Amino acid sequence: MGVSPSEDPLAGVAMFAGLDPQARRKIADVAVPRHYRRGRLLFFEGEAGESLIMIRSGAVSVFRTAATGERAMLHVARAPEVLGEVSLLDGSPRSASAEALEDTTALALARSSFLELVHGSPKMLDAVLRSMGMIVRRLTEQSSDHVFLDLPGRVAKTLVRLAEQHSSPMTTIELNQTQLAEMAGGSRQSVNQAIGIFANRGWLRTEGRKIVVVDLPALRRRAGFGGAEG
Repeated sequence: MGVSPSEDPLAGVAMFAGLDPQARRKIADVAVPRHYRRGRLLFFEGEAGESLIMIRSGAVSVFRTAATGERAMLHVARAPEVLGEVSLLDGSPRSASAEALEDTTALALARSSFLELVHGSPKMLDAVLRSMGMIVRRLTEQSSDHVFLDLPGRVAKTLVRLAEQHSSPMTTIELNQTQLAEMAGGSRQSVNQAIGIFANRGWLRTEGRKIVVVDLPALRRRAGFGGAEG
C-alpha cells in the first residue's frame, strides 16, 4: 500500500525526492515540528548549525547583517524549501540568519540524522550537491545583478522572483519597502521611487505593506529578462 500525501509530509521536498515514501516518513517521524510567529528568528548568523529546517508553510527571509546593523536579504524561502544545509555539511556556524516573514511551520532534522542520511544514500548525496549548486548559482546571479543592473532593474527583478513563486497572474507580495530594499540592495528612498515609477506605469499597485503585481511581463522586461524598458 502506498503512502498518501498527508502521511508523507516531505513528498514535495526536492532534497528527499529520490527516497521512497516510507523512508521520507521515517525522516518526518524523527524531525521536530516547529512553529514560528511572524518576526521570530529561526536561527541567526554565527550560531552552531544543529538542524536542517524544512519549511511546510509560510515564508522565511534569509539575510546577513552588517556591523552597522544594516541587513542584506539574500532569499525568501517558502515551502517546500529547506534551510541550513551548508553549516550542517561543513560544521561551521550559520552563514546567515533566518526570520519568519509570516507565521511559519517547519520540521527540524538534527544534524546527526541528516549526516547519516547523506552518508548512507547516494540519492541524498546527489540531492545535497544539487542544492549546493542552486545556492552558488543564486549568489552568483545576485552579484552579477549589482554589476549589470541599475537599482530599478534590481527592484523589478526582485519583484519578478517573488511573484514567480506564485501561479496566479496577479500576485500579492507581502514585503514592505524596507524589506524590498534589503533584497534589492538599495536605500528605502530609492526603492520607494522605483516602486512609484512602476505604479505610475500600471505595472503594480501598493496596498499598505503589500505590493500587488499587475503586469509581470513588463517587470520582467525591466529586469532584463527580454529587451529593455525605460
